[in-house]
Amino acid sequence: MTTVLDLRNVTFRRNENTIVRGIDLTVRAGQHWALLGPNGAGKSTVLSLCGAQTHPTSGTVEVLGRRLGRVELQALRRDIGHVNPRHPLRSPLSVREVVLTGLTGTIETPPRWTPTVEQIERADSLIASVGLAQRRTATWPTLSQGERGRTLIARALACEPRLLLLDEPTTGLDVAAREQLLETIDNLPNTSPDLASILVTHHLEELPATTTHALLISGGRITASGPVEVVVTSEEISRAFHHPINVSRSGGRWHARAQSSSSGPIPVPTL
Repeated sequence: MTTVLDLRNVTFRRNENTIVRGIDLTVRAGQHWALLGPNGAGKSTVLSLCGAQTHPTSGTVEVLGRRLGRVELQALRRDIGHVNPRHPLRSPLSVREVVLTGLTGTIETPPRWTPTVEQIERADSLIASVGLAQRRTATWPTLSQGERGRTLIARALACEPRLLLLDEPTTGLDVAAREQLLETIDNLPNTSPDLASILVTHHLEELPATTTHALLISGGRITASGPVEVVVTSEEISRAFHHPINVSRSGGRWHARAQSSSSGPIPVPTL
């Protein structure tokens, strides 16, 4: 399989603080990764490296075969789909207009830009694929949080990316909206079989059933990485979250609950 993303011995420092250290991650076409860890573990930093938003202090980051530091970033970012539930849109754009901004890489519709008939047709097709065909003319302020999340997935797919980054996409959703969004994500392998994705969360219940691999990070270091069935286990999750957690899986989805803490504290890697 084609390598989509390759991080080698990556360290990132901000001022005098080391945020992450020794990060290795290889993502290949068609793989769907979960990036898991407690708050403050370094997940957002790793995702920003994957999205060509941040340069490493040391080590190498190659995204879609192009190494950060040797490539024009704006061009690279156009090949990466990014779903951020805190999308800072202020204008009352319609669902269709929001999706079309995925082609321009902007938040608002650019002045004097007019989409082609083919681009509009693709936008409508993506909108239908996330279950919003009847809402394509609805404006952003009138959408529920769940509808916004699905709109942002369609927007991220508009540029036909090879890599999709989902930054806690279920933030602020109720249970029904969360399940609708996860159903949309679970359908991606059917509509885009070569697409690779990375989803960030700290809730196992928010992992799509189609997750193939996982990376656990704690204290800025990787504690486990590999196939999801090897990584998302009671032992590895307990180690990463520094608390005894019992992990189970049913119907393709994961569940977590606290174990008895009689076994004592679980060590966490230190920088």
